[in-house]
Amino acid sequence: MGRIFMVRHGQASFLARDYDKLSPIGEAQARLLGEYWARHHTAFDQICSGPRLRQKDTARIACEACRNAGHALPDPVVADEFDEYQGDAVLEQSLPGLLACDAGIRELHRALQGAQNPAEQRKSFQRLFETVIGRWVNGEIPLPDVESWPAFCNRVNRGLSTILSARGRGQQVAIFSSAGPVAAAMQRALNLSPQDTLRSAWMVRNCSYTEFLCSSERFTLSTFNACPHLEDAAMLTYR
Repeated sequence: MGRIFMVRHGQASFLARDYDKLSPIGEAQARLLGEYWARHHTAFDQICSGPRLRQKDTARIACEACRNAGHALPDPVVADEFDEYQGDAVLEQSLPGLLACDAGIRELHRALQGAQNPAEQRKSFQRLFETVIGRWVNGEIPLPDVESWPAFCNRVNRGLSTILSARGRGQQVAIFSSAGPVAAAMQRALNLSPQDTLRSAWMVRNCSYTEFLCSSERFTLSTFNACPHLEDAAMLTYR
């Protein structure tokens, strides 16, 4: 029986000009993961990441920390199949029309615009984002130029199938990605509905890992959203 560890990237730079960059907390989360793997002599036969900078840097920092602690790991390789869904594009392209015709969206948007501090901004943004993305997942917001939710889930599953078909029995793989691909893997293991899949994505902490047991016949959830390497509560973040 093999194992696949799906790792969400560390905290990115929310509210910064370039979100796709790890924050100082995100970098620390990645280092703690690598040090944890070194202490527990965790071995991987393959490590890969999605193409986003936050995904690649989480993999790089974790692997460097593990090696610096005296434990060898293979070099990460980039796999485009584990990129996140295009949530920013969904929000950007759909929001103007929703603001024009939907009072509920206008209220959520006003709350975001009036937020007084970063904590309020995160909370208000998440409410707006969850509402819009939920409608998009339901097919209520057609966006021809954006990869659809079913196409996104199919893409992640192609990446998983490629890894499963290429690896020998009993091997271990780490995949550094984002909350969406972690949820898509959960859907594969648990046969979740689209909305349940999306709800599971909102629960995934930064730099947590979700473990799956796999063979040619099965793909089973073993551990969800694990953070034993983040002992300080201040390191537990969602955005």
